[in-house]
Amino acid sequence: MPHKMTITGSATGPLREYDRYVAFDMREKGSPAAPKGLKKSTFISYTVFVAKKAFNKTGLTKKSIMHEKILIQGEPTLDIPIDECPGEIGIICFQITVLPNKNDKEANESKDKKEAQQEVSKAQQEVSATKQEEKQEPVAKEVNETPVQEKKAAPQKKQQPIQPKGTKDVVSFDDIIVPEAFLKTRPNPVKTEEVIEFVKRTGHLDKPLTIEKETKVLKDGYRRYIVAKTLKMDNVPVVYDHQK
Repeated sequence: MPHKMTITGSATGPLREYDRYVAFDMREKGSPAAPKGLKKSTFISYTVFVAKKAFNKTGLTKKSIMHEKILIQGEPTLDIPIDECPGEIGIICFQITVLPNKNDKEANESKDKKEAQQEVSKAQQEVSATKQEEKQEPVAKEVNETPVQEKKAAPQKKQQPIQPKGTKDVVSFDDIIVPEAFLKTRPNPVKTEEVIEFVKRTGHLDKPLTIEKETKVLKDGYRRYIVAKTLKMDNVPVVYDHQK
């Protein structure tokens, strides 16, 4: 049964792309202790091979992979050509995970702690204000009330959903016509996933779609059309082609 391996660290060289996978080099420091009579290991270099689909899901890029700390789980291989595997050990990756940055983690913990303290302080202020009001004696005040039948309830303004900057109109998703030229393309899945996460976080698209006013034919924003379709949005924000 193949030996399972787990290594952590950052890429020590640029990302290399092949037909169905990507590869990059990593390095781990050896154990500081060794059995008596044996030499201590210094550094071991690895070449990691990851399927493109799995790599794209991490959100890593050619630049960020050399700065982010990642965890690789896989098994060693001897079946990769030596020109594709400059490391001492080749690893077929079964799982790749981006580990949280220590500074980011500490910043988030500090922020959470500060918010909790603010909530406690706010609650204490509200309790103090309530007690102060209870101590005060009620003051008789003459108020000229308008008869109930003469009062008119102020119309409540319906709150409009938030739309992205530059939106000129909101139209039904089903009214938009997509040209065949768009249907033959496939937007970058990583960027599409970023827009989906933005919508889930904010409740609206980051940019409006561009359409022709009369025909409703899509002119620009096919990626956001795909996102709206994926998230089953009934209406979408638009800007008209002549206003862009």
